[in-house]
Amino acid sequence: MPVDRLTQPIPMQSQPTRVMIVDDSAIIRGMIARWVTEAGGFDVVCTASNGQMAVDLAERHRPEIVLLDIEMPEVDGLTALPMILKARPASKIIVISTLTQRNAKISLKCLSLGAVDYLAKPESARAVDAAAEFRRDLVEKLRALSATKPRQSRPSLVPVPTVPVPAQSPLPKSGNVRPQCLLIGSSTGGPRAVERVLQDLKPVLATIPVLIVQHMPAMFTAVFAEHLQTLLSLPCHEAKDGEGIDAGTVLVAPGGRHMGMVCVSGKPIIRLSDAPPENFCRPAVDVLFREAASVYGGAAIATVLTGMGSDGTNGARHLVKAGATVIAQDEATSIVWGMPGSIVKAGLAHEILPLNAIGRSLKGLIAGASR
Repeated sequence: MPVDRLTQPIPMQSQPTRVMIVDDSAIIRGMIARWVTEAGGFDVVCTASNGQMAVDLAERHRPEIVLLDIEMPEVDGLTALPMILKARPASKIIVISTLTQRNAKISLKCLSLGAVDYLAKPESARAVDAAAEFRRDLVEKLRALSATKPRQSRPSLVPVPTVPVPAQSPLPKSGNVRPQCLLIGSSTGGPRAVERVLQDLKPVLATIPVLIVQHMPAMFTAVFAEHLQTLLSLPCHEAKDGEGIDAGTVLVAPGGRHMGMVCVSGKPIIRLSDAPPENFCRPAVDVLFREAASVYGGAAIATVLTGMGSDGTNGARHLVKAGATVIAQDEATSIVWGMPGSIVKAGLAHEILPLNAIGRSLKGLIAGASR
């Protein structure tokens, strides 16, 4: 039986992490403040009912994490976000919004402006199941972000650093099998990281299918796929059960459903599933990696980007055993080095690279092997 994430041990910290809560509802502010305090290891240093108040309080109270609502009077979250980061550049901002298509688009815009993560707010505090899930996700994200060391720069601006020696040395490079499918797994901080990798890969994207599992709510994955299509000028959409896996197409796992694959008459096709979550996740990176190892074997190539938890590690074992190549993002450029760090610590990474070197490495492997 899975252990409740709220009961997991809290990492020891010298001082509580400073949190600011920004929401126009006094009820929501009080509820979140209570949950944050009860989680332990956090100090709610201030609350604000609109964006302008949040900017003023950020300068005064120096929060390390800001929980920012989108829809507020006077100054909304989208407008306030860059102002808060200007006042307090070291703050990590989690955007909070109700699940609507409009809010999903705004949330993704907030991520592009420097927010590190997002949370889907329940429609009503009386929706007990939704509120309980929101609380679990909130505490998990706070703990993951609190455990990371503060950085002076954001990943997209970091120059290529020297890659630190991991706990276990990287695996030797796989053979010269022509890659036939690129797999990407990511979570916290993932949307911006995925964008960066795919933009760096644009010259070779037409030659290979790309399958992405990004931990996101259902409404968000469709909007994310739409955004990628605009960015890349290539077919990008939520995967559909039974569709073929074709070169030049980017498929995003739908929120709330696992994305895997099977081989039918010699052709790989998508298989969506409502099976139970794995690693508390659905979609889970493990499902995609495991099934891709069975279908593509050594012709798969995978990268695990920033994200909390360890989703992807078990699936990576299957990929490595099948002869596939696995690349992990390094700690210095990850918002949270949970998923890629787990890959590295398990000795499953062929390369450990900063974000702005991953696309270049993948491009070399894809283009080089296809010559």
